Amino acid sequence: MEKVIQHIENNFNNYLEELKEYISIPSISTLDENKKDMITCANYVADKLKSAGMKKTKVIKTDGHPLVYGEWMGAPGKPTVLIYGHYDVQPVDPLDEWKTPPFELTVKAGKMYARGANDNKGQNFVHIKSVESYFKTDGTLPCNVKFLIEGEEEIGSSNLGKFLKTNQKLLKCDAVMISDTSMFAPNTPTVSYGLRGLCYMEIEMIGPKQDLHSGSFGGAVANPINELAKLISKLHDKNGKITIPNFYKDVQKMTKKEKENLKSLKFSEAKFAKELNVKELQGEKGFGTLERLWIRPTLDCNGIVGGFTGKGAKTVLPSKASAKISMRLVPNQDPKTVAKEFTKYVKSLAPKSVKINVKELHGGLPFVAPLEEKAVVAAANAASKAFKKKTVFTREGGSIPIVVEFNKQLNAPVILMGLGLDTDNIHSPNEHFNVSSFKSGIKASAYFLDEMSKI
Repeated sequence: MEKVIQHIENNFNNYLEELKEYISIPSISTLDENKKDMITCANYVADKLKSAGMKKTKVIKTDGHPLVYGEWMGAPGKPTVLIYGHYDVQPVDPLDEWKTPPFELTVKAGKMYARGANDNKGQNFVHIKSVESYFKTDGTLPCNVKFLIEGEEEIGSSNLGKFLKTNQKLLKCDAVMISDTSMFAPNTPTVSYGLRGLCYMEIEMIGPKQDLHSGSFGGAVANPINELAKLISKLHDKNGKITIPNFYKDVQKMTKKEKENLKSLKFSEAKFAKELNVKELQGEKGFGTLERLWIRPTLDCNGIVGGFTGKGAKTVLPSKASAKISMRLVPNQDPKTVAKEFTKYVKSLAPKSVKINVKELHGGLPFVAPLEEKAVVAAANAASKAFKKKTVFTREGGSIPIVVEFNKQLNAPVILMGLGLDTDNIHSPNEHFNVSSFKSGIKASAYFLDEMSKI
């Protein structure tokens, strides 16, 4: 390992130059004018995998943007790691808010500025370079490695989901490594072992056949906005608990080890509130902020529409109003079951004076890997060695549906070893990534392959 780590140190400036080339390709998956750039970028990734030492490297056509696959299976009897990432990036608008050109990697004050510097080119490139460092020094890898880099993560990964279902044999592995999340704090090695699921619903409340004059009809006809607001207010009780029947029935409780882990993070609620510029935090009574963010399910109104919202005054009773409601779910909640219970409950809350329609828009399962999982422990040990600091374990409050698909289709644990920070402006102007995290990430990836070889 010493030779590998020293090689990374000696060649780090070269890695930065190569990352500049990778970044310079404007691989924006959502824009039609960048379709050729997507192909160029896929070929660039394939070339880098091949030059790093991967065999059977190929660009795979899909109904959308290409996938890139590569493997090295020269360690019989050893575990196999599948490394996932994405080469597509978000659009750069608004361009005038960028302080440096978005597709020219610029290093300033220890940070690399560019679109994709963090999300996800910088983070997936660390794994390609760690593999290369082994081949350049040892001529081999300590375990088997497969790469799968897609070009549609920023637009939903629809073709990757299909590919996973039909290529389980090709992608068979003992662990999936993903670097596409954040560290808990600067220079703090972090392994995320869980994600919340999602149940996204829409409520439409319909009253009279058309908008009515509020002076002529107000007080005699139900106002859909008023009734919708009343209904939404009944979805939580005074303690912040969600009132949907059976909602908490399948919620998995924290293990003793998880509770100890939360305490060890020494999270400051006061600092968190200050950063958000709010006077106090709010949530389900009896639980701390990290529990509310990561461990407990939630229900929030994400948008509400109805009536007159233009400039000035227009006194109407709207004929209809609608609201979008999202519920973040935790193990072992099922979005389909929750959607049914939600629908039944909100319909029971609506008065006869209005008609109510409830629609399920989207759902995703939650994911949690046990802290005792060998691959999780291997990642934690690797990150600690690279950053020279004890690794912390977190769960993400958001949802990454493709992670659940990897776990489900390949029956393998998924490790989220994020290297960026929540403050790195991903999806925004002036996206950046710490140079030190890029270097330590390459080392962490190298250590991870070594740790996996011992399982």
